[in-house]
Parts: sequence; C-alpha cells; structure tokens
Amino acid sequence: MRIKLSDNFNYNRLFRFVLPSIIMMLFTSIYSVVDGLFVSNFVGKTPFAAVNIIMPVLMILGAFGFMIGTGGSAIVAKTLGEGKQNKANQYFSMLIYVVIIAGLIITVVGMFLIPYLSKALGADGEMLKNCVIYGRVMLLGITSFMLQNTLQSFFITAEKPNLGLATTVISGVTNMLLDALFVAVFKWGLFGAAFATVISQTIGASIGFIYFATKNDSILRFVFKTKFNFEVLLKSCTNGSSEMVSTTATSLISMLYNFQLMSIAGENGIAAYGVIMYVSFIFQGIFYGYAMGSAPIISYNYGADNIKELKNIFKKSIVITFIAGILMALFGNIASKTLSNIFVGYDIELFEMTVHAFKVYSLSFLFSGFGIFGSSFFTALNDGKVSAIISFLRTFLFEIGSIIILPFIFGIEGIWSAIIAAEFAAFIVTFVFIISKREKYKYA
Repeated sequence: MRIKLSDNFNYNRLFRFVLPSIIMMLFTSIYSVVDGLFVSNFVGKTPFAAVNIIMPVLMILGAFGFMIGTGGSAIVAKTLGEGKQNKANQYFSMLIYVVIIAGLIITVVGMFLIPYLSKALGADGEMLKNCVIYGRVMLLGITSFMLQNTLQSFFITAEKPNLGLATTVISGVTNMLLDALFVAVFKWGLFGAAFATVISQTIGASIGFIYFATKNDSILRFVFKTKFNFEVLLKSCTNGSSEMVSTTATSLISMLYNFQLMSIAGENGIAAYGVIMYVSFIFQGIFYGYAMGSAPIISYNYGADNIKELKNIFKKSIVITFIAGILMALFGNIASKTLSNIFVGYDIELFEMTVHAFKVYSLSFLFSGFGIFGSSFFTALNDGKVSAIISFLRTFLFEIGSIIILPFIFGIEGIWSAIIAAEFAAFIVTFVFIISKREKYKYA
C-alpha cells in the first residue's frame, strides 16, 4: 500500500518510507567506492591517490545540485502541504531547468580550471596527469550528476522513494559492470573508471527526467512552460545552503587532510585516508539516507500545521539516530581489517596504517548522525539559516580547526582523531539549537 506524506507514521511505516532512501544512499556510496576499489587494485596506488586529490574538486563543482535538491524539495513539499499542487509543479520544473543550465556552465569552466586546481593541490608529474584525465572525463557528466542528485530528493517528495531507489540501483549496477569491463578487462585505467561513472550518471538522470516528463500518477510533474521565480530559487538556495556548505566543506576538508598527510606520511597517508573516506561514505550514507527520506514528511506536516505528527517524527528520529550511531561505531571497529584488506591488502605497511586509522575514525559515528539529521531537520522546516550554521560549524570551523591544530599536538594521531572532536562539538551545537527552537516550531 502506498505511503503518503499525510499519513500517521509509526516506526514500521516510517522505516518503510525512509528505507528506499537509505538503501539508495548506501548503494550510491557503494558504487562510488567501486571506482576506488578498481583503481586501487588494477591501476595502482599513485592513480588511486590522484583520484582522492581531484575528487573533492569535482564534489565542490557539483554541490549546486545537492543544494537545489534538498532546499527546493523542502519548498515544494511545503507547498504541497498547503494544497497548492499547480504551484508546486511550477516551482519544481523551474528548479530542474536551473540545475541543467548550471551544470553545462560548470562543465565548460571546469575543463579549463582542472589542471590549475590539480597543481594547486600539490599534484605534479604522473599524479598531475592522472588528475587531469580523471577530472575532465568526470566533468562531461557533471550535469547528469547534479540532475540525478536533485531528482532523488524530488522522488521522495513525489511519494515515490522506491522509484528513486530503483533508479540508483540501475545506475549503480551499470557503473559496477562498466568498471569491471573498462578497468579490469579493457585496461583503460583512470579514463575507464571515470567513463563508467559518467555513463551510469547519465542513465540515472535520464530515467528521472523522463519519468517526471511523462503522464503517470506522480503528484509532481514537469511543466514545460514555467516562469523563472527568483524568490523561490533564492529560498531554495537558502534552505539548501547547509547541504552546499556541507558538501563544499567536506571537499575542502579532504584537501586539507591530503595536505597534512602528504607532509607527515606521504603517499601512503593519502591512500589510507582515501580508503577511510570511501568506507565512511557507506556508513554516513545511512544517516544521510534517513535525513533525506524523512525531510519531506517533516516539511509536509510543517506546511499542513500538523504539530502532533511533527512531534511524532522528531521523537522517533532522535531514537533511530542514537541507536544507529552506536551500532555503526561498533561495526566499524570490528570490520576495520576486512574493509581495509579489500582496498590495500597488497601493501602491508599501508594496510596496517589504514586499519588503525579506521578504528579511531569509527568512534565519530557515535555523534555524526545528530549533526546530519539536525541540519536536515531545520532545512525541512524551511529554516535554512540554522541548518547552514550547524553545517558550517560542523565542517568549516570544527573539523578544519581540528585538522590544523591536533596534528601539532599528537602528530598523525591528531589527524585520525580530528573527526571525533569535530563531530562531538557539532553534536553539542545541534542539541543547543534543538532546545532553543522547540517553542518556535513546536516539535518537542
């Protein structure tokens, strides 16, 4: 039976509604990891390090899609809750067209900038060549990448989370199969890994675009003749600024990690951090998937002024986040050797460094879910300011500060533990905002 945003959610119904989003984010993370897995094992340690250097740049360039998807879906869901379906379709359509135009512009500009950005990040020689090859091929698919991420949020708003999941699975399986073909069989190296990703992203974006453009039972549909609404675009950017901040900051933080590790541990340090990042994408994908899946429910009930249901969703979300954090921290510690062996088992020194680093890093999962959900929660309430503050403090201030300061005191151990200090500080800030805003939004 179809679950609607207007339903009353018990734990069972809530899990059924958000599960496709969680699986979708997990699958997205896994098929991103596959690129690194094939590059590390079939192309080599240096190309793998090159991917880790240039990937943050690509994520920053594509962050606009995350911002419009999360911020725009909050506005559209709220508009649906107010009973204004035609207006919701107009807003939705306009935002998608803006994403497409922005993606094409980023592709053109990015092609020119990639070599200079790679040099600025410390790449030279063979590593610089690898960065440029991988980056330019990936830029060919940046519009599809942005569009796919934007449409995933709107699939949930349209009460079609399962279709969003199916799209991600199709895209992900395509990427995995083509990685095996292009990298392992054809030996196309970094070009093959990037080309496989571009094809898979194009397929995922095309499925979503075609679905919303054709006649079906979706509560959202493209309106091909729509007016540009600067106010809605600005509000979408404001609402989604936390996701923009989070994505940009995560990328900048990766650059800073790479810089610090290069000076302390060299290429091995960058490769070890790359493994941790790939694996942590999967773990944090659970938190992001839940936040993405529950956000339209929060926005809808806020727009409908259904305070009882808003309180219900908030309370259950806190419980789920708390339990998930404990389980992930335990699993990450137990599975550190197995996960590290999959990527770098061919190098014993690198393997041992990665295992130790991941055990330390796993403790951050105890706190990270609260910052992720808190930021998403306020975005769903159309309070982009608070959401952005949480994201900014969690990433730009706390984590960057920890990465810069702690290595001076603890050396490389300070790098691995920086994330724990940052996530704990973000947990405190999120708790303060939740307490201070409870009367205004009446969720607790």
